[in-house]
Amino acid sequence: MIKIVGARKALLSAVVVAVSATTSFAQLGVGRPAGQKVVDGIIAKVDNQIVLRSDLETIFAQETARAEGKPLAPDTKCRILQSLALNKLLLAKAETDSVVVEDTQVKSELDRRMAYFVQQIGSEKKLEEYYNKPLKQLKEELRVQVKEQLVQQKMQDQIAGKVSVTPREVRQFFNKMPKDSLPYYSTEVEVGQIVKLAKTNSKSKQAAQTKLNDIRARIVAGEDFATLAKQFSQDPGSAVEGGYLGFFKRRELVPEYEAAALRLEPGGLSPIVESQFGFHLIQLIERKGDSYSTRHILLKPETGTADTNEAAQDLAKIRRRIMADSLSFAKAAKDNSDDKISGGNGGMLTNRRDESTYLPLDQLDPAIFFTIDTMKVGSITPPMPYRTDDGKDAVRILYLKSNHPPHQANIQDDYQKIAAAALNEKKNKALDAWFAQNRGTVYLEVDPEYSGCQLLNSVN
Repeated sequence: MIKIVGARKALLSAVVVAVSATTSFAQLGVGRPAGQKVVDGIIAKVDNQIVLRSDLETIFAQETARAEGKPLAPDTKCRILQSLALNKLLLAKAETDSVVVEDTQVKSELDRRMAYFVQQIGSEKKLEEYYNKPLKQLKEELRVQVKEQLVQQKMQDQIAGKVSVTPREVRQFFNKMPKDSLPYYSTEVEVGQIVKLAKTNSKSKQAAQTKLNDIRARIVAGEDFATLAKQFSQDPGSAVEGGYLGFFKRRELVPEYEAAALRLEPGGLSPIVESQFGFHLIQLIERKGDSYSTRHILLKPETGTADTNEAAQDLAKIRRRIMADSLSFAKAAKDNSDDKISGGNGGMLTNRRDESTYLPLDQLDPAIFFTIDTMKVGSITPPMPYRTDDGKDAVRILYLKSNHPPHQANIQDDYQKIAAAALNEKKNKALDAWFAQNRGTVYLEVDPEYSGCQLLNSVN
């Protein structure tokens, strides 16, 4: 038995491989553009988990591209293999510890990524042409990778999720950092928003219902539900699969949808059902114990200028109260914003890298950048048109809370970032201890080609 070891550098690489691959299918080892081939095979086994040569070569190609012509370290492939092996150790232990993720979580993340890929390449058709595969096949190949990543993340959360740091530990962490190696931060801003969705009027709702009833009549007359779902449904995640949502347990879908679905017999067709997402036509496919599978066609009522104007008027009233100091921006966002993520954070947008409210100016969404570029700290914009990530018409106001010029890291201005780094180090120590405890409990087999990778059998 060859022991697997891990340390902070290797673990950080493993985390990157596991959870942050979001810019291309290639980063996840899912499919290759048409015409590209690679000789594949198993190069490592961790219990019953395998590492493919293509896994390593894909990540190595990314590292080569990022180096922009500069030579990579001689042990780059060994470090990548170590990261992949550590990921597989997490999966192997998750299997023995019965750590699982719900199908609903996998589906939600899968739909999010598929929507991202389609947006990046331009259309579903272009994506299929690029990989020379139907979208359904690409989605199935990606599903396995997404599920593994979510399991790995859940294992990491169980190992180190409860770790926290005190203000004293944050200061100790900062004080031990060499002063000549403190990071230098570019201009950063703190920006808040309050979002109001445009409410659909009765005329738009009636139009959507009429259209969906016409579709229902066509199904009753003998047309195929799945074919019509592909043609008409406005749920991008399920439309490509003929409206199929898969199996869900009770209380996992919105109440209106679930109640209508469970009143049906297999093969039965519901009347029109309204939920927060729009209007549904539901077909029950199968029941299995406490779970059931359905397909649906979703239509979303359109919003018009009048609907947007009404939302803008409501938001203008809220803005006037804030400007008159009768209501704080944070409370107004919490009580009124239709964006629940930023609303729950007092309206403040957060940096996904460290969860702080400090946003690098050069990484801002252009729509926000060009708006706040001429704003004074403390000012709030009038209501502006806005389209949410899921395509809904809305308006929002933006608040510039602070503007921090370029500077070297210090405990006063950068406490949140330093606290995040201190927490990350403490979590890594907890993960190191877990790896030390579990590295000898699994069997590792490595291809002879990589037998010289000392990272696999020596402590860093």
